[in-house]
Amino acid sequence: MHRIVLLGPPGAGKGTQGTLLSERWGVPHVASGEILRRALADDKDTELARTAQTIKQGNFIPDAVANALVFRELDRPEAAGGFVLDGYPRDVAQAEALEDYLRQKAWTLDAVVALLIEEQALVARLMGRLTCPRCGESYHVRSAPPLKEGVCDKCGAALVVRDDDQPERVRTRLALYHQKTEPLIAFYRERGLLRTVDGSGAEDTVFAAVRDAVEPDAPERDTVPGGGHSETLV
Repeated sequence: MHRIVLLGPPGAGKGTQGTLLSERWGVPHVASGEILRRALADDKDTELARTAQTIKQGNFIPDAVANALVFRELDRPEAAGGFVLDGYPRDVAQAEALEDYLRQKAWTLDAVVALLIEEQALVARLMGRLTCPRCGESYHVRSAPPLKEGVCDKCGAALVVRDDDQPERVRTRLALYHQKTEPLIAFYRERGLLRTVDGSGAEDTVFAAVRDAVEPDAPERDTVPGGGHSETLV
């Protein structure tokens, strides 16, 4: 059974690592950002979609809305065998709501993985990111460009820069992360669930470290980029 939360600032690679873990374990990858973007694309006239418009400004949606969206996904039968949560919880109040939800299900989290990366590298990643609006595939203009400039390799759609990857939105998102989400590192360390992984390396290197940190026969890890202990971050 695998029930995992991925933490980290925007651009740390949570989506990539969540997808890889989901494929490895055969469990749903529940990405709150993708759920919201689907609401924006498919349900433009609903109250949910109107509330979700806040992410276009780089802001968080209200806790109650985020909780409802994620719990609806976790109520699906395929999540009974495990899940990878990405982008949720985003603050301590959401983490406490998740604890209550899991308690009602008689479920427990196995681990919380925090992907850590220097802010300068994060900004460089986000500024160059391209996304396919049709299939959701991600690229980067320097480190992972598409085979044909501006065109998705998988489905041929024109690639776009997400609204929340615009420079002013990036600054807002990082500020919100430090204010609201970063305290979750201490929250989950106190519960003995935290594993920290250097997210600055190549995709396969980071995945190997994430896999080692969360699979049952792996030793517990709580380290930061460059070595040492994660206590220095809090």
